[in-house]
Amino acid sequence: MKKLFAYLAVGAALAFASTAQAGETLDRVMGKKAMVVATNSGWPPQSFLDDNNEMVGFDIDVAREIGKRLGVEVSFETPDWQTLTGGRWQGRYDLGVGSVTPTKARAQVIDFVGIYYYSPYVYVVHKDSDAKSVTDLNGKVIGVETATTSEDFINRKLEIDAPGLPPIEYKLEPGEVRTFADSMLPFDDLRLGNGVRLDAVIAPEQTAMNAIKNGYPLKVIEGEYAFREPLVVIAEKVDPDWTAKVGGIIQEMKKDGTLGTLTTKWYGKDYSAD
Repeated sequence: MKKLFAYLAVGAALAFASTAQAGETLDRVMGKKAMVVATNSGWPPQSFLDDNNEMVGFDIDVAREIGKRLGVEVSFETPDWQTLTGGRWQGRYDLGVGSVTPTKARAQVIDFVGIYYYSPYVYVVHKDSDAKSVTDLNGKVIGVETATTSEDFINRKLEIDAPGLPPIEYKLEPGEVRTFADSMLPFDDLRLGNGVRLDAVIAPEQTAMNAIKNGYPLKVIEGEYAFREPLVVIAEKVDPDWTAKVGGIIQEMKKDGTLGTLTTKWYGKDYSAD
């Protein structure tokens, strides 16, 4: 994840602000009966704008279900990825539902409210590619979205902060890594043809399959997961009561099958099981 730099004076000021705001998120949300959720606007099928310019997707449904169980209205903001995962929101957002991976770097600046589903990352190639395994991609041009775990993975710096996960295996030696500001941009380059701009993309299986479903001439290298990651709802590091409250709701949604139903609705299978 992005390295954080700050002067001591600024750090002290932020620490003071966090202390001053501690406990206020739960009171603010329940008092206003309204919750502002930070998410993405261009990451189908997780979250995106439909033909009516309305926010839809798996993460949107999850956020609305959390709001329903809290008894509050939900509205959405779409900050850039670094802002969403960087914490120190200063009350601009109450919750982040954006398919965020819990990494050690992020644990320093945001609260992990709860794991709500899992995502295997896959190697995606053009349909005309002869690549049949990850070793066939050695020395090739690989595309990843910037400031994400796929970028950390390709640079061999991925540190997922969750118990019980197997160690990360790095099998790929890329010739060149190209980064993109949006999750779909690498696929747009890959769809132009095998090796035209990219040889492969590393991305969540859900995103890859959605691109293929929507006509992108791509395929996934079978049986070759890069890694499997948990995805968490996040909150600003100011209110443990708020984190615990929403964390309990996520556990309820997992136990009663709601998360399984929503992942199946948007992804075609249940990605919620621990």
